[in-house]
Amino acid sequence: MEFRYTNGQNPDFFGLCRELDDFLNELAGGEENRAQYIAHNTLEDVHDVILVYDGERAVGGAGFKRFDDQSAEVKRVFLRGEYRGKGISRMLMKHLEEAARNQGYAYLILETGETLTAAMGLYRSIGYEVIPNYGPYVGMEDSICMKKKL
Repeated sequence: MEFRYTNGQNPDFFGLCRELDDFLNELAGGEENRAQYIAHNTLEDVHDVILVYDGERAVGGAGFKRFDDQSAEVKRVFLRGEYRGKGISRMLMKHLEEAARNQGYAYLILETGETLTAAMGLYRSIGYEVIPNYGPYVGMEDSICMKKKL
């Protein structure tokens, strides 16, 4: 596996984000059941991305965007199904955290949900803690927001 730093305009990142949306739509029972989240997952402000490659095939990725002077928000974490359960997501998050730290961020924050049990397990196992819902997720009962000091 090779981890490559890139930007949010990378075509491989776009492709993985489409796969993530398909996965989330299937999990939620259709796009209409997660419509309130779609506006918060656009890519125009995601300038920092780590992609995972198996040879020349992009198999996963994650990005972050500025939230405030101290914090960046993790966005669009995804790993293709056949690569899950092998520790790759943990390494992906390590690379993402390092990139955010190198840019001077003190914290990473993210939004996820209880239905994403593998994601919740990953985030908890690498030190993310549940915080009150922030920004657009305030009042969204299905959202779980988390934070980690870098």
